[in-house]
Amino acid sequence: MTKSVIIFTDGGCEGNPGPGGWAAVLLSGPHRKEISGNAPATTNNRMELTAAIEALAALKEPCRVELYTDSKYLRDGIDRWLAGWKRNGWRTREKKPVKNVDLWRRLDAVVGRQQITWKWLKGHAGHEHNERCDLLARDQMAALKRDHTPTQLRELLTEFRRAQEAGPLPVGDALPL
Repeated sequence: MTKSVIIFTDGGCEGNPGPGGWAAVLLSGPHRKEISGNAPATTNNRMELTAAIEALAALKEPCRVELYTDSKYLRDGIDRWLAGWKRNGWRTREKKPVKNVDLWRRLDAVVGRQQITWKWLKGHAGHEHNERCDLLARDQMAALKRDHTPTQLRELLTEFRRAQEAGPLPVGDALPL
C-alpha cells in the first residue's frame, strides 16, 4: 500500500538575490518531519525549488504526495512549462536557456519517483504549515547572518551575480546551491 504524504514548502531570501532559506513540513499520519537549509547568495525562486527538491528527496519510498507551495513559479513550472522545456532541450519557447535549469533538472528527477498533486496556496495568509515553513526559512536566513560577516555575504553575493551573468552551465553540469 502506497503511503500518503502531505508536504508544505517555502523558500525566500533577503534581497533578491541575497541570503536565502528554504523549509518543508512533511506530514504522514501521526508523523511529522521538518527540514530546512540555506544558501548565502541565492534567489527566491531557487529557494522555492530547493524546498520542493529536498522535501521529495527526503521520502524513503514512492508515495502519494500532496505538495503545497505558495510559489506560482514552482507550480506553473512543474504543471505548465517543464514538459516543453525538456522537449526543447531545456530552452524556453523564446529559445532562451531555462533559468535555474540545474534545479529544474533535479526536481524532475525526484518527481519521477512519486505520485504528486501540486497545490498552490496563498502565502502569509495564516495557514499553519505554510507559516511554519516561512518561519523555518527565515531562521535559516538569520543563521547565515550569524555565521557570516556582512563583508563575507557581500563577497558571496558578488560571486553569485557573476555566475548568474555568465549564464547557465551546459545541461548535465551542476551548480552548487
